Amino acid sequence: MLVLANGSVYEGLSFGAEVDAYGEVVFNTSMIGYQEMLTDPSYAGQIVVPTYPLIGNYGTSPHDVESNKIQVRGFVIREGCTQPNHYLNQKTLHDYLSESNIPGLHGIDTRSLTRKLRAYGVMMGYLTSEKSPEEALAALKRLPDYGSVDFVRKVSTDAPYPWEPEADDKDRPHVVVLDCGLKYNILRLLKKQGCRVTAVPCTTSAADILKMKPDGILLSPGPGDPELLDYIVATVRGLIGKKPIMGICLGNQLIARAFGGKNFKLKFGHRGGNHPVRDLKNGRIHITAQNHGYAVDPDTLKDGLEVTHINLNDGTVEGLKHRELPIFCVQYHSEASPGPLDNTYLFEDFMKMVKGEIPLCPPLRKGET
Repeated sequence: MLVLANGSVYEGLSFGAEVDAYGEVVFNTSMIGYQEMLTDPSYAGQIVVPTYPLIGNYGTSPHDVESNKIQVRGFVIREGCTQPNHYLNQKTLHDYLSESNIPGLHGIDTRSLTRKLRAYGVMMGYLTSEKSPEEALAALKRLPDYGSVDFVRKVSTDAPYPWEPEADDKDRPHVVVLDCGLKYNILRLLKKQGCRVTAVPCTTSAADILKMKPDGILLSPGPGDPELLDYIVATVRGLIGKKPIMGICLGNQLIARAFGGKNFKLKFGHRGGNHPVRDLKNGRIHITAQNHGYAVDPDTLKDGLEVTHINLNDGTVEGLKHRELPIFCVQYHSEASPGPLDNTYLFEDFMKMVKGEIPLCPPLRKGET
C-alpha cells in the first residue's frame, strides 16, 4: 500500500523489491519514457506516479538509462506489463526494479491519486507491504521532509570524469558540466555538438573549474530545493563573467539565486513531456519535457536578468537571460529524454555562444515583449 501524509491509503499489488520506502509523491504526465524517469537524478527522494495507465510494455534496456542507477525511491502505476515486446528489451520492469532494491505498487487508481495531488499538492508518502496504515503514517511523521534534504550531494559524481574521450578532443571546445544531478543525454548532446566534455562534482569551486580551462560551463538539472544550495550559488557567482554559461532546470534556479533572485515551491510541480512554453522574444510555443517542483520568483530578479520564457499552463518562469553577459538558462529540460526533442536546438545556440559566433540573447528593443 501507499500511505500519504494526509492519511489517504491506496492498496494494490507489489512488484519490484519487497521493501519499504518513503519519499515525496509526484506524478509525471509523459506517455513513454518510464526508464528515463526511473534513472533521472532529479527524482531522487521521490516516489513517482506515471499518469499513463500501462507501464512496462517495452521492457527495459541499457540504451534508455540517464544515470548510473535507478534514482526514484518507489514507483506507483496503474497496470504493469509482464510480457514486454521490444527488440531492445532485456528485462521486465519488475526485474529491473528488483535488482536495484526499489519497490513498486500496481493495480491502484492512479487517476484518483493524481487528482488528489493536484488538489492538495505533493506530499510525503510511505510504501509498504508489512506495516499497517497507522504504522506507516507514524513512521512517515518521524522521517525528514523532502524539502529539508540536500539531495544534490547524494546524486552528484564523486570525482571529475570525461565523457567519451577521443584522441582529437584537445582541439575541440571544452565544456565543463557542474553535476548537480545531470542526465546522460546532456553529455551526449554536447558531444554531438563537437565538444570535449568533463563532468565535475557539485562541490567543485569556481577556481577549480576555471583551472580546467573551459570554453563554456553548463549547470545541470538536479533534485531538491535550490534554496538549500548556497555552496553551489557561491560557485556560480565565481563563474559569472568569466565564461559563457548555460543552465538547465536547477541550473536556471541557481543562476537566478546567483543574481539575488528567489525560488518558491510549486503546488504539484511540472513533470512530463507535454508542457507548453512561450518564447517571449518571438512568440513561438515549444512543447517541452519538464521535471521540477520549484520555480523562480520573477519579482525578485535583478542585476540584469530578465525572463525569456513562460509556462502557458500557470505563467511561471521557464527561461532567463542576462542583458549583457553570455548567460542563459531554461527551466525545462532541453535535453528531453524522454522527449520531445523540440528544444535540443538550445545546445546549438550554446555552442555558437561558446565559439563567439553570435550574441545568443540580444537585449529586447523598446516596445518588444
